[in-house]
Amino acid sequence: MTLLWIALLPLLGVLVPALTAQRGRTLCSLATGIVPAIALLLTLMQLPGLLDGEALRVSVPWLPELGLELAFRLDGLSLLFNLLILGIGLLILLYAHFYLDKDEPYGRFYAFLILFMASMVGISMSDNLILLWLFWELTSLSSFLLIGFWSYRGDARKGARMALTITGAGGLALLAGLLLLGDMAGSYRMDDVLASGAQIVADGRYPLMLALVLLGAFTKSAQFPFHFWLPHAMAAPTPVSAYLHSATMVKAGIFLMARLHPAIAGSELWSVVVPLVGSITLLYGAWFALFKTDLKAILAFSTISHLGLITVLLGIGSPMAVLAALFHIINHATFKAALFMSAGIIDHETGTRELKLLGGLRKTMPVTALLSTLAAAAMAGVPLFNGFLSKEMFFTETLATPVLGGLSWLIPVLAAIGGVLSVAYSVRLVHAVFYKPAKEASPKKPHEPPHLMRLPVEILVALCVVVGLFPAFFATNLLDLATQAVLGEPLDFHLAIWHGVNLPLVMSLVAFALGLMMYWRHADLRRFLQPFASVDARRVFERFMMTLGYRAEQTMAALDGNSLQRFMSWLLLAALCMGVLGLAQMDILSGSKSNQPSDGILVFGAAMLIFGGIATAATHRYRLISLLMLSIVGLFVALTFARFSAPDLALTQLSVEVVTMILLMLALFFLPQRTPRESSPLRNVRDMLLAGALGMVVASLNYAVMTRETLSISSFFMANSVPGGGGHNVVNVILVDFRGFDTLGEITVLALAGLAIFKLLNRLRLFMPHSDGEGRVWSPDRYPAILTSISMTLLPLALLVSAFIFLRGHNQPGGGFIAGLITAVALILLYMARGVEWAQARLDFPFQPVAVVGVAIATLTGLGSWLFGYPFLTSAFGYFSLPGIGKFELATALLFDLGVYLAVVGATLMILANLGKVTTAHRPVTDPKEPDTPAPTPAKEPR
Repeated sequence: MTLLWIALLPLLGVLVPALTAQRGRTLCSLATGIVPAIALLLTLMQLPGLLDGEALRVSVPWLPELGLELAFRLDGLSLLFNLLILGIGLLILLYAHFYLDKDEPYGRFYAFLILFMASMVGISMSDNLILLWLFWELTSLSSFLLIGFWSYRGDARKGARMALTITGAGGLALLAGLLLLGDMAGSYRMDDVLASGAQIVADGRYPLMLALVLLGAFTKSAQFPFHFWLPHAMAAPTPVSAYLHSATMVKAGIFLMARLHPAIAGSELWSVVVPLVGSITLLYGAWFALFKTDLKAILAFSTISHLGLITVLLGIGSPMAVLAALFHIINHATFKAALFMSAGIIDHETGTRELKLLGGLRKTMPVTALLSTLAAAAMAGVPLFNGFLSKEMFFTETLATPVLGGLSWLIPVLAAIGGVLSVAYSVRLVHAVFYKPAKEASPKKPHEPPHLMRLPVEILVALCVVVGLFPAFFATNLLDLATQAVLGEPLDFHLAIWHGVNLPLVMSLVAFALGLMMYWRHADLRRFLQPFASVDARRVFERFMMTLGYRAEQTMAALDGNSLQRFMSWLLLAALCMGVLGLAQMDILSGSKSNQPSDGILVFGAAMLIFGGIATAATHRYRLISLLMLSIVGLFVALTFARFSAPDLALTQLSVEVVTMILLMLALFFLPQRTPRESSPLRNVRDMLLAGALGMVVASLNYAVMTRETLSISSFFMANSVPGGGGHNVVNVILVDFRGFDTLGEITVLALAGLAIFKLLNRLRLFMPHSDGEGRVWSPDRYPAILTSISMTLLPLALLVSAFIFLRGHNQPGGGFIAGLITAVALILLYMARGVEWAQARLDFPFQPVAVVGVAIATLTGLGSWLFGYPFLTSAFGYFSLPGIGKFELATALLFDLGVYLAVVGATLMILANLGKVTTAHRPVTDPKEPDTPAPTPAKEPR
């Protein structure tokens, strides 16, 4: 269970800032850091077990039929990423405390940051493909909130939207790829997938699966051509940039490629696509980092470049290349987070990040200058820093492992060019800011930040130096565990500063020399680039999205012409074609089962259904009459359910029918009672032919199904209703136990719909007619005495019936849904009879919390089963006896049904009561003969 706490504690930590934000900034910052600190401590406590060579796992059943479970694992790879996510996350929290202004909504910022941290921990520890994808999408949503934190800025909103669009689209591709991958492996469990590498690569669907998975990884890790979102995400506050783009979000795609490496790597397709994409990204990012003038832009493009470097190593795929990739993940996270925070300090203390306004800061900010120089040296790969070691390993692997066939020489050449550019932009970053004289004065007088704000940078820079000087002591164990988790077996390696004079060392020396020379001739390079027009990726993206939307609108207009009739015609025509194709493949329509005998009652019911349906369509221009005809259809459908021994369905249909009629009557009150003719006779004939043909085809399909023997799961439910769910009412047991998750989803949607409609109707003003379409004036009696008396009498009776229906639902027809509708109808009748003001004065409570509490109770009922080691929403029941009452049954499903009851009552009343109390204004007087407008009447109080 410790692993479960490591994974879920950060999620609970999201609530901490919301609870402590009002008690002061210092307390909020300290309290927010406690939860990730505990999660980090619990992670470190698992280290002895991991050193013994065992991966730690925990699994809680969730939806086993779908292959979904809350399954988490902690192996060497998860440990490495957890240390980066939680460790650097704590440093970011300390840094953000000093970076954010006092008037910033820091509670909201911390909540978003912890939510992102939780989603990244979930990705690193997921032991199920679908669970990994759920956390993957949560990173996209939480990063959207973080990037757009300064929502009053246009660049922040656009950057957030761009990041969400690109990574969200990649997430959809990843979902399809993971579903394919799980199907190819025969399981969604990570161990099963990782052990099926040969089977997966040999599958004919492997190229499609690989393309989809790599789309997800490349979009998240900003690989070419999906790199452009990352620089525009720099509109976020610097703590966000330092966290998302050094240790977390952009590393998610890298983690995915490393985690799935045993399952999807090793093919020729992988060995061509991944190194090639990584090499292009490496050069592209490094080149543009050399010419940017904003500190965060330089770091953003350098991040793209280093992500390309790691991708190349994973694409090469040899054991030492995987080791080098994991080592550079650690190194890049440390020096890049330090550099981002240094850039934030410079911006915070000088008021700018533009190079032309900076310079000579080593005199006024000497400590920051030293820290930034050391971190930049690590990024450039200077000896005795951690970046030098992983860069040397990178050069070694590009030379030692042939990829791309006859073009194997291309990867080392591109790697060397990338090294040259890395040195050039790293030297430019520190020289232009700290050592070169400033051309213009900065907006603020520079000075050193508070020491605690600088402390995270000092810690990270110290790691860059210590790991660079003593790699075998500080990095061996962690890398050994991580590589073993990726490769599936231990790897014999030794990290050392000096390996003698060899070709990788020569490549590094040449890179240093050419990099310094390139920076020396930087002005010439800028002049060379001036004739070339610059491309603003954000404008290109916005233009593409606008064009895409415009083309979609054109396509929709061509298909439906903004006509609901035409849209429905296409839909029904497609259904008709598919139905006809299915019927054409059948030799005979009827099956072996005989028809049920008919009698006069059935014939009469069928005739009334047909009459109601035809009358509804024929009188559609007269809305009230059409509504009455529609109620006939609903009534006889309920009677049909009752006739064929489905009392639960009959009760539900009848209750829903009453609520629907009330809703339509309230809505139609604000609309004309009669509508103009819009369809020509020819169109009416066309619609009748289409509807008639579709009706005949659907009836034929139904007849073909009902007259054939089909496999049914009803016998399972009948046999297990009492022993498995403790109830004789099979329908209710299915709803609250066997298919309880479906019911939970439905009441959640119902509550959300009620909340949305409530917000739409809140303070809405509509024109209310004084009369109907014929000019008849509404009755001056707003609250008729008969209706008032009946409603007051029916309310307690209806509530009593509702309680009876609710309590008997587990063994007799009834349940929370039907009881909720009965309660809602009784209360709505009171609203209609006595008026909104009178009812609200006596029912002085909001309906929104009722629906929310209902969903919460149903959810907590499901979570409660986990505490006892059972799957989600497992019901428990028992039989008890009390003196004077006798033997009776109690089931936890009753609590779930209570949640359903409250959700239905709250959502229904939110919709109906608020529609009934819409504030109104009188419609202007118009011609009474016009059917679409009300007739003029004296001003009267509307009913």
